[in-house]
Amino acid sequence: RPQWLGEPLEQAVSGRDLMLAVDVSGSMQEEDFLLGKQRVDRLTAIKQVAGDFIMRRAGDRLGLILFGTQAYLHVPLTFDRKTVQTLLGEAFIGITEDEPKTSIGDAIGLAIKRLQDQKDASRVLILLTDGANTAGELEPLKAAELAAEHHLKIYTIGIGADEILVRSLFGTRRVNPSVDLDEKTLTAIADTSGGHYFRARNTEELERIYQMLDQLEPVEKDKQYFRPRAELFHWPLTLALWLAGLVAAGSLRWS
Repeated sequence: RPQWLGEPLEQAVSGRDLMLAVDVSGSMQEEDFLLGKQRVDRLTAIKQVAGDFIMRRAGDRLGLILFGTQAYLHVPLTFDRKTVQTLLGEAFIGITEDEPKTSIGDAIGLAIKRLQDQKDASRVLILLTDGANTAGELEPLKAAELAAEHHLKIYTIGIGADEILVRSLFGTRRVNPSVDLDEKTLTAIADTSGGHYFRARNTEELERIYQMLDQLEPVEKDKQYFRPRAELFHWPLTLALWLAGLVAAGSLRWS
């Protein structure tokens, strides 16, 4: 089994398991965020900002939960940040549901289930939603208590603008597109689990929140080293097969 061993490469390992839970219910299609000068829906803004955050988390194991009427694990825990970023980018509104509801409690419960077996890891859940719990079997505050028992810290982020202008036949009026956002419950979830609640009314606030999360949960500097390996068996195997073919051909000719 000949192999080529490369030079030792340094790999940071933080010992943290970080799960993202992203709301993909129907209300996330509200276009009250800006990327550059283009107005986009809430989920698109999250993909952009959270995607950059994911790529900064070198050393963390990352996972992704999507939730609407149901919550499901979209990406299991992995060190492969690029895969997590890519699969977040492929998520779409309504992927988990038949009707536009939100299962915040079940998303927390699923995160607890997936993280509870990681005995030595620091466990963190970042939950983003623009609404209130309207589906699922587990109440959000009960889920937060269970999270605290399992040493899972939850950072909650409320998404959506406080005010937008809507044009109609009767002129322009101001409306609140985040009227359904349950900030009281999101704050209680964070407080119960030892985390913090943030409010993101626009893309700039969302970016600042993720920068704050980088400071609250810094990537640690413990290092591990590994040496990349390249298998070389195919070279002697090819030579052996070629020689065997020559011997077989010679034997047939002699016969």
